[in-house]
Order: sequence, then C-alpha cells, then structure tokens
Amino acid sequence: MKKCFLFFLFFVSFCFAQGTLVLDDFEDITEPKKNIDFGSGGDSQINVEISKDIVYSGKQALKVSFTAEEGGYMWVARGFDLDVKEATWQIKPQDINWQDYKGFSFYMYGSNSGASVVFDIKDNGNEMWRFLFKDDFSGWKKITCDFKDFFARTDWQPDSSDRNGQLNFPIKSFQFEILPPKKGVLYFDCVELEHK
Repeated sequence: MKKCFLFFLFFVSFCFAQGTLVLDDFEDITEPKKNIDFGSGGDSQINVEISKDIVYSGKQALKVSFTAEEGGYMWVARGFDLDVKEATWQIKPQDINWQDYKGFSFYMYGSNSGASVVFDIKDNGNEMWRFLFKDDFSGWKKITCDFKDFFARTDWQPDSSDRNGQLNFPIKSFQFEILPPKKGVLYFDCVELEHK
C-alpha cells in the first residue's frame, strides 16, 4: 500500500512537471532597476516593484503601477538581449526545446479596470509579437497565450528586426504593457511555457 501511494505521488508530480516549464517566477529579483528592463515615454508613467503581500506562488510577485496616457508607451521586460543585462529569466532560450511547447502562460492579479493589457515576445529575428487581453476580472487568473494567437506588431518594430512575419525560435524575451488611457496597479507572477 505504501509503495502504491509513493508511486502515485511520483506519477502526479511527474505529470504536473510535464505540464509547464517555469521561465520566470520573479523570485530572483532583488533590485527592480537592476533586474527588470522597464520604462515609459510620452506622458505615460510606470513604477515597478516587488510585492510580498499579493503573490500567486513563492515569496514575491511583480507589481506594476501605471498611468497610461494617449500618445505614450511603457514596457516591463525580462529575458535576454535587453538593455538591462541582469533582467534574464531562469533558462537560456537556446537550452529550451521550443517545439515541445504550444505557448506561454502567466498569472495576473486583475483589478477589473477594463484596461487592455499586452504580452509581447521578441523572437530570434528581433521581431516583436503581440498577444492582447483585457483586465476584466478581479484577483489571480491564469492567462494562456498560444503561439498561434500572437501577431507581429505593426505599430513598432526594433530597427534590428528582420520583419519576416514568421515567429522564429528561440524566443529571447517577453514584456508587459498597458495600453492607454488607463491608470492603476496590476500584479504578475509565474511566467511559464505550456506543453503541447
């Protein structure tokens, strides 16, 4: 009986581990300005902190306070090849078998503000791809972003982007953005890759 129970626990743990791959849980962030690539422009403003009271899992989450004004922009990024070199996530992109995954997921603590929230990714050709959703809920919610649902940004691309319209792996970084006009606070935690 005891052996069967231990096997069951192992099986459940194994299956759970096969479901997702944690890229970033924000547990390693000690100084946001040193560990997160973030900023704003135009009349928009953003402040990024670590939250230890509103957390989905672990000991801390990402707290983003924002004022998104028309004509302005903002970003909160983690990954590789960013201006902030210590803003990396837990696994190097080239060490991930991307063909095993169907997309990203993360948890957001919503405030039911109605704001349009963006999850952008930068591919291997430096092209930016976008997933858009609404803050139309309160509390923690898992947001799943399948690769097939991303679209290449048409409003802006880095000068170094290949602009080939194909999502090229490995993915280098991700970023959050809140579209104007809105003001508020959102929390993010547990950015993961979802297995096929």
